[in-house]
Amino acid sequence: MATIKDIAQKAGVSISTVSRVLNYDPTLSVTEETRRKIFEAAEQLSYKKKVVKRPESTPKIALVNWYTETEELSDLYYLSIRYGVENRCKTLGVDVVKYFYNEMEGLQAGSLDGIIAVGKFSPYQIRLFKGITENIVFVDYSPEVEDYDSVVVDFEKATKKVIDHFLEKGHQNIGFIGGRELFRDQSAVIVDIREKTFRNYMKEKNLLNEKTIYIGSFSVQDGERMMKQALEEHGENLPSAIYVASDILAIGVLRALLDANISIPERVSVIGVNDISVAKYVYPTLSTVRVHTEFMGETAVDLLLERINGRKISKRVFVATELIVRESSN
Repeated sequence: MATIKDIAQKAGVSISTVSRVLNYDPTLSVTEETRRKIFEAAEQLSYKKKVVKRPESTPKIALVNWYTETEELSDLYYLSIRYGVENRCKTLGVDVVKYFYNEMEGLQAGSLDGIIAVGKFSPYQIRLFKGITENIVFVDYSPEVEDYDSVVVDFEKATKKVIDHFLEKGHQNIGFIGGRELFRDQSAVIVDIREKTFRNYMKEKNLLNEKTIYIGSFSVQDGERMMKQALEEHGENLPSAIYVASDILAIGVLRALLDANISIPERVSVIGVNDISVAKYVYPTLSTVRVHTEFMGETAVDLLLERINGRKISKRVFVATELIVRESSN
């Protein structure tokens, strides 16, 4: 496994800078370029390249991200998916052009063989993609299963896996900290399967307590804010275990608990989702549901090439998850 020293050497910065960036230190002042180099180095050092035969032809595809480049640095889940796409394309000799959300106007009909759309796009945006090419694969979103290919995570099963783990460890008072998202054109709220499943499964177990569910945005800052709110509202009755819908949120949760001198995991166990590259560098190291994001990107490329080569029947691929127990949970 890569160390902080390895990341520092690859990014060309000091070890202390890497440590503070990976822990989302709000007092650190570095440029976006430096931050990008560090996160990219962390992702690249975890990537194991696969060697496969190059195709005879060279398709040209677009990788469209629903985030801007700056926003991507605040949610490494999508950064890792993008690396999976780009590395697979490089290995296969596929020409890929990337577009962030604020660059989508550059997409042109007739110039592309296919599109990989990473993130959650509204029906209107999907129609725009279809006007450019019929060959489209969505990653982390599955619109119109009969019409489009997609690569998604079974967050329902992942959520039940976390709750079952907590129950096996004797926890009954289990809280949830999550986020909500809108389509970028503000046309609708996107349902979060993790939140929905948490409510349904905890209700099924007769353990649901709506007062221990907190919903904000997917950011370190909101994770910290919601955890502080929970500390103020529950005091000694604070849940003994908290399921956090993303590692980015969980980093803020850990920070708030440590600031309040709450022992982790002795008093509160925390499990996040995604296993982003920084999860093993924060303190305490973060227990999390590993989502194989790079593999999601690789799979999307393979699906798109199948489409380009003539497959007409749509596919939805579910990528398995894995519970990784580290220092933040018992």
